[in-house]
Amino acid sequence: MFGRVLGGVLLVAFASLAAQAKGLFGASGVAPIAALVGSAKRAEHSFWQHPSAFWWNSSDEMIAAVWIVGIVAAVALSLGLMPRVALALSWFAYLSFVSLGWPFMSFQWDTLLLEVTFTAFFFAPWRIWDRLPSHPDPHPIARWAIWWLLFRLIFRSGYVKLASGDPTWADLTALTYHYWTQPLPTVIAWYASLLPTWFHQLCCLLMFVIELGVPFLIWVPRPWARRSAAASIGMLMVLIALTGNYGFFNLLTIALCISLLDDRLMQRLVPARFLPGDPNVRRSTWDVRPGVAPALIIGVTVVVFFMGTFGERFPRWLGPIYPFSTFNNYGLFAVMTTERPEISLEGSRDGETWQPYVFRYKPGPLDRPPVWTTPHQPRLDWQMWFAALGDYRRNIWLSNLMRRLLEGEPTVHELLGENPFGDEPPKQVRAIVRPYRFTTPEEREATGTWWNQGDPALYAPILGERFEPPSTE
Repeated sequence: MFGRVLGGVLLVAFASLAAQAKGLFGASGVAPIAALVGSAKRAEHSFWQHPSAFWWNSSDEMIAAVWIVGIVAAVALSLGLMPRVALALSWFAYLSFVSLGWPFMSFQWDTLLLEVTFTAFFFAPWRIWDRLPSHPDPHPIARWAIWWLLFRLIFRSGYVKLASGDPTWADLTALTYHYWTQPLPTVIAWYASLLPTWFHQLCCLLMFVIELGVPFLIWVPRPWARRSAAASIGMLMVLIALTGNYGFFNLLTIALCISLLDDRLMQRLVPARFLPGDPNVRRSTWDVRPGVAPALIIGVTVVVFFMGTFGERFPRWLGPIYPFSTFNNYGLFAVMTTERPEISLEGSRDGETWQPYVFRYKPGPLDRPPVWTTPHQPRLDWQMWFAALGDYRRNIWLSNLMRRLLEGEPTVHELLGENPFGDEPPKQVRAIVRPYRFTTPEEREATGTWWNQGDPALYAPILGERFEPPSTE
């Protein structure tokens, strides 16, 4: 079940990428991979610094070929066809995007997906067709490697919040901001934001209990403990998914929880024809050789975990593995944002009348309710949230996006929701930033809007033609 659900998550991840890859990474995209490869080669970098299929060919056709291979491999894994081959192909196909897809492939669940896929390679059997009734138990150390990954993910998610010293986590008020300041809230988040402060604090406390305490149940050698851990973490993931759009992250974490379940529980939930009849087929093996690789994975990630959590720096001898983004530390929302600046891109043909481009998913029109996107992750909409929190000079891709709008690039327009200029692009494009906040129930009843917005400010220099001021003569 773990392998098949992981195959489903990989399918979602690649299908989501397929819908955006050309507009983001193509030759005329927002962040062309070909340009990054060219810069890396001119700087005399090597494949081992940017491990990717695009190192050899970064054409638009190659970009499409890689995500197609990923989709085929994901389907094969979900069907149990050559699971190890499918995992290896999925891992390298996704790594190809993560290595050279900056900044749109730099989210923590991207590296988490790589690590889960790599670790699952040693969890899955060597078979042409892994049928459910005859599936053998994985090596015990391979199982521990998966459990250790889940432990690190959940425990550090709680640890970084306290270690950051953020006052809103310390006094348990972070959720009073979270629902409306997170990147892409759902419509349920609007209602959740109306809950009283004491309830937000209680939910925050329960979250810390799950993230800091429940992971230790993974190591209690009793079925009830691991079942409880899986149920608690799974429940947290469902609640997060109901109020925020985090792509495939919640599904991937739930997939990891499946590895905690035991056969007795599965016999109650799964029809008997899908279960093995001979218990000897499923007997765990303590052969030394199959356990070496997952033991090495545990050893490396133990160093990464403790040095990243309690140390000052990573050991230099681990440097060669960093470009593979496969052994990582995690921890979401270490510091809670307490404001929501929102960038709007606008175009003009005369320098005076400005019309906004409407994104498909991120907040924009005040009367549009928050949009549900899960499990799809609209990476441009997500990155606009990060850009609004920083300086435009640190977001070179945003300038490139504005230039593509001036050019009327159709593959980039497909990433947006509405293009007010049709086939004739504007003469100028600007980026405006405004503060946004959820409306109150009274405001929504009176105006029909879901968002309030404040006064605008220019976020970045205006790009395009210069218009001469009108003559005063």
